[in-house]
Amino acid sequence: MESFSLILAIVVVTALAFDFTNGFHDTANAMATTISTGALKPKIAVIMSAALNLVGAFLSVEVANTISKGLVDETGIRPEVIFAALVGAILWNLLTWLVGLPSSSSHALMGGLIGATVASAGFGAVHGDVLITKVLLPAVAAPVVAGVASMLATRFSYGIGGKAEGEATRKGYRAGQIASAGLVSLAHGTNDAQKTMGIITLALIAGGAIAPGSNPPTWVILSAGLAIALGTYIGGWRIIRTMGKGLTDLEPRQGFAAQTSAATAILASSHLGFSLSTTHVVSGSVMGAGLGRKGGVVRWSTATRMAVAWVLTLPAAALVGAGAESVTGLGDWGTAAVAVFLIAASAAIWKISRREVVDHTNVVTETEEPAGVVTAAIAAVTPPPAGTISEDLTATIPAPAVTEPVPEAAPPAAAV
Repeated sequence: MESFSLILAIVVVTALAFDFTNGFHDTANAMATTISTGALKPKIAVIMSAALNLVGAFLSVEVANTISKGLVDETGIRPEVIFAALVGAILWNLLTWLVGLPSSSSHALMGGLIGATVASAGFGAVHGDVLITKVLLPAVAAPVVAGVASMLATRFSYGIGGKAEGEATRKGYRAGQIASAGLVSLAHGTNDAQKTMGIITLALIAGGAIAPGSNPPTWVILSAGLAIALGTYIGGWRIIRTMGKGLTDLEPRQGFAAQTSAATAILASSHLGFSLSTTHVVSGSVMGAGLGRKGGVVRWSTATRMAVAWVLTLPAAALVGAGAESVTGLGDWGTAAVAVFLIAASAAIWKISRREVVDHTNVVTETEEPAGVVTAAIAAVTPPPAGTISEDLTATIPAPAVTEPVPEAAPPAAAV
């Protein structure tokens, strides 16, 4: 049995807390389209996703090894560095959840780890080749590949199905969507749960509890799987609403195409050890499905906000991780101060979220997409419909005063 210090125990608990936020932050990846198309009820969907996340956590350790052995130099890392990295990742997850943006929990974790490592041991402790080949390149390629595959699959499904829109057809695609959503949940467990396994394993190595180069112990795999499953069960309803309704309106066959494409990409990347963002993959698939249907639209203002969050995730989490590491480097009181800050900030974000509650009862409520700058500008200069100008003028310009006609004076009487 591994020997634990207090700081190592704190790191493990914090890592599992991150895994929990990863679960509810990424529930939308598997179940948003299934819920939005009505294939599954919201609560049933998250229960199914949670169970399959737990199963997926036991299927592979390749991604965990990428985190624990490949991204940073494990020999120069202290447990406090891992703790600081987790602080950056957790706070970014909570902030993006608060505003309903499906950003990458994976990149938040890696950004926090990179920032804390650089603050502690310098840039030389980060393996740049691994960062580029297994993190940055997949981050760019994954949504594009998944989006193109989803668009082609959607067009193919409409092409072979023709105009068949009977109840039997809809039931068939709903059944396929449920199966593909389960596959995405399984794939999510094989990819995202492993990142927490990797970070805990790295902390155990840094704390001297296990030998360098070790694979994740069984208890780490089990605890990480349970934490992400519990977070998935809680349900990240704000992000489910954005992913299911905010990007595009999906029909069952589009949802089936999107989820099948996403699951294939995630499982392939897990097998290769790529620390892929499942959020990027599923978002790309949903947009591809929206473009694949004739007459389908993608709400590009929402997509743009998501893209901005994606770009900011790594550097923002890295900055917070670096700042937290600078404070923890001051000693035990510094670590305690960072822990208090994390708890207080998390509580504040949760309290703010209670001002507008989103849960399984209102997650599929239609929300009107705010008009973008271009749309507003066009609306401002578009001529009003015919027949409205005179009415508007009548309403805004006062009518001229009407004077009563003065009666003509009677002619004078003739003199007698």
